[in-house]
Amino acid sequence: MNRRNLLGTGLTLLLGATAALTAGCGDRAGDGAGAGGGRPLVGVDYPRSDTDFWNSYITYVPKSAEELGVELKTTNSQNDIANLISNAQTFLSQGVKGVVMAPQDTAAIAPTLAQFESRKIPVVTIDTRPDTGRVFMVVRADNRAYGTKACQFLGTKLGGKGKVVMLQGGLDSINGRDRTEAFNECMRKDFPGITVFGEATDWKADVAASKLQTRFASDPDVKGIYMQSSFALSGTLQILKQRGLQVPPTDPRHVFVVSNDGIPEELKNIGDGLIDATVSQPADLYARYGLEYAKAAIEGRTFQPGPTPHGSTIIQVRDGLLEDQLPAPLVTLDGAPVAGQPTVKFDDASLWGRNA
Repeated sequence: MNRRNLLGTGLTLLLGATAALTAGCGDRAGDGAGAGGGRPLVGVDYPRSDTDFWNSYITYVPKSAEELGVELKTTNSQNDIANLISNAQTFLSQGVKGVVMAPQDTAAIAPTLAQFESRKIPVVTIDTRPDTGRVFMVVRADNRAYGTKACQFLGTKLGGKGKVVMLQGGLDSINGRDRTEAFNECMRKDFPGITVFGEATDWKADVAASKLQTRFASDPDVKGIYMQSSFALSGTLQILKQRGLQVPPTDPRHVFVVSNDGIPEELKNIGDGLIDATVSQPADLYARYGLEYAKAAIEGRTFQPGPTPHGSTIIQVRDGLLEDQLPAPLVTLDGAPVAGQPTVKFDDASLWGRNA
């Protein structure tokens, strides 16, 4: 049995145990699965389809829905909050019993969440956590850990000295803020001899490439790059190639690159020596557990903070809001520890990017 099957089995057992505990507590949505007890209808909004990570997520959702016995209605908001708000109205008109979404603007989604709550339609957010408002569960990984892992890797490889560029995502997103704040805090604390240039990109590849090119023009001695998402991968590699900097780590001209997502292309790039590390963000598990929790909510099941059988931890991030923080390992060429922390080798079969 592979890792995903084990994880899915673990949460299925947890859901069953929780259902038994809550069966008589008056919190079941009695008709949530339909009067005939059929497949619950869940609306899933895909946040975008212009990155390899999100395209991978999109392929996993229907597979997970079939395994879980969930009927789907899907939309794509294309990284536009106005589209997401409109798509939410579509879900309401279609009579969905639960919703899974990944709002990229985590502040502006609050009124829409309130509308779903007023209609007693549970919402699960994956990848992002709303700044305000209530959802049944947040399914994401610890994004602050992403920034810290990238910092520890680059700081160690650079020997605590030099210049690094951080290609930030959108700072209107909790993910962009978490990764940025954690990276900066780690650098200030553990590697004060490193200068960090933070470049806001709004998760846009062309903006990232333009800003990286400009930074190299003013600071050609940059020795490290942290890309907060694989959206910046192609442009970064092109710029390094143009500047003659695609050289092995043993070459003093080498620029150490850490990415974030764990897509197949990143894993290949690590093996080919084009980048040095990535944080594997679990696209497959986002699809699986986003739908698992939506189905659980429709059936009236509840959860508490604490460890889960699938290797994660549910935390309470604020009153009434739980977050299941899924594992997201740092992936490197050799799988050797960095700064005393474990990493996973790029060709490890447990990585979703090896099986996508």
